[in-house]
Amino acid sequence: MSHAPDDIDDELWSAVGDPTRRRMLDLMLAEGGGTATTLSERLPVTRQAIAKHLNLLERVGLVRSTALGRERRFQVDQDRLALAVAQLSTVTAAWDARLHRIKRIAETIQRSQED
Repeated sequence: MSHAPDDIDDELWSAVGDPTRRRMLDLMLAEGGGTATTLSERLPVTRQAIAKHLNLLERVGLVRSTALGRERRFQVDQDRLALAVAQLSTVTAAWDARLHRIKRIAETIQRSQED
């Protein structure tokens, strides 16, 4: 499925743009999920901060949670993550095309100045 740059989900990108949230996603992918407590034991962030990050990730659909006693266990939503990756690929391709056009313009200007 191809997405035009206008179809980019800004909330989704903002969510994965934070390095702590990316590390949390990495840990949950590697370990099959996690809770605020287990993630806070692995990261230099308080449990409360982790819980806020998890709530945001859940709000944008990157994780889903299930009750686990007094805590909630979070797992990465693979489909939503795949959408984020697809959008990243679309943006990368668009920027590559822009940079290629800029390079061609610069080369044309350079050649005209050499003549």
